[in-house]
Amino acid sequence: MDEKTASNYQQGFEVSADFASETPSKFFDDDGRPKRTGTLVSASAHIITAVIGSGVLALAWATAQLGWLAGPTVLFLFSFVTYYCSCLLASCYRTGDPVTGKRNYTYSEAVKSNLGGFKFKICGFIQYFNLTGTTIGYTIAASISMMAIKRSSCFHEKGHDSPCGINGTPFMLLFGAVEILLSQIPNFHEISWLSMVAAVMSFTYSAIGLGLGIAKFAENGKIKGSLGGISVGEVTQTQKIWRSFQAFGAIAFAYSYSTVLIEIQDTIRSPPAEHKTMKRAALISVITTTIFYMLCGCFGYAAFGDHAPGNLLTGFGFYDPFWLVDIANVAIIVHLVGAYQVFAQPIFAFVEKTAREYYPESKFITRDIQIPVPGSKPYKLNLFRLIWRTMFVCMTTIIAMLMPFFEDVVGILGACGFWPLTVYFPVEMYITQKKIPKWSTKWIFLQMLSVVCLVISVCAATGSIVGVINDLKVYKPFKTMH
Repeated sequence: MDEKTASNYQQGFEVSADFASETPSKFFDDDGRPKRTGTLVSASAHIITAVIGSGVLALAWATAQLGWLAGPTVLFLFSFVTYYCSCLLASCYRTGDPVTGKRNYTYSEAVKSNLGGFKFKICGFIQYFNLTGTTIGYTIAASISMMAIKRSSCFHEKGHDSPCGINGTPFMLLFGAVEILLSQIPNFHEISWLSMVAAVMSFTYSAIGLGLGIAKFAENGKIKGSLGGISVGEVTQTQKIWRSFQAFGAIAFAYSYSTVLIEIQDTIRSPPAEHKTMKRAALISVITTTIFYMLCGCFGYAAFGDHAPGNLLTGFGFYDPFWLVDIANVAIIVHLVGAYQVFAQPIFAFVEKTAREYYPESKFITRDIQIPVPGSKPYKLNLFRLIWRTMFVCMTTIIAMLMPFFEDVVGILGACGFWPLTVYFPVEMYITQKKIPKWSTKWIFLQMLSVVCLVISVCAATGSIVGVINDLKVYKPFKTMH
């Protein structure tokens, strides 16, 4: 990868041009940008919105693999590591002095500023890989929720024992068609309304899932599950090991928000110093989400025991009230329609800016065709954008149809993103920023933390890949019935 391409990794994440350092004024901050207005409350809300997503629905299944002892313990440990590494990352928002140093506007810019070009390229590759993988995971999750609504109607009409087999392929194609249309929205700034709707939907289905889990637990009148998790006999010893590793990945995916932390911090006003506010916001939000995750994971496991479904709202642990389950699944679909665009837009921006950089004279790439829109400003149609974005959505849809395994894909994404993005880069940036001497007590502690998390990530990725391989043995492409 050459320097020109590398520089566009930053641009893909909406890195704005550097501003000359200026004296702060009533209307402008020290970088010449309009005064930031973010507070502790808004930063906490942004983090909670970024964290709570479809990953929460797999936590009951993850807890079932690990049991009452290891499940909540692993969940707590992941929350602690996430919080600690968030604090390290918050300290790297400014390069040099934590109060007056140069601001880094994005995660990747902080990596470049602290660690240099080579690690910046590695970081960019991992980020874009993770973003692409997440769009695939969201396509799978959305189709599963669409099938769940169809099956719910079938069960309501024909009884709970009816087979009600549904082919998922048409639903993935439908989701892909919607995303092809939405992907023609030119840039990130024009989808803020979609992101806000998605955030509301996220809380809606998470709250319904939690409420149904509590109701099911109350109906049972007893706590299901065991200290050691799913028992050997239900699965083989080897399967239990792999599924336990897979559960680590699912939990890691539920806590993935590091890549947007710097962007959130860039909205915070000062004084007090941004890193101080951000560390408090990280504490508040991680405590809030951990309590919520504990409730969802534990009540789901208490309600279903070893048979907790991989997706709490689509695995048909709940049949009634069918209308409430349907509302939750509609909320999931709406959330995922918006979330897909949030994760895809940085990829679109990177490819399009790179193309313009390499082929500035190409009218196919640079020319916008003005299309009149009654009652609104003209829509700018770009043929390269139309074809490339359509191809991207088609690619993610086809991969999702070939590999529609929600728990496995969530596990792979969580494992691949957790160590490098949540632990390794924040640790390395912090060591560089604070000039921590090699072999000092703090340096050894940070390196041990990084190594332990690397081992956990490798185990989680291995478990999830084994899960995909096992699923593929019995799966017929484009014909799977749920």
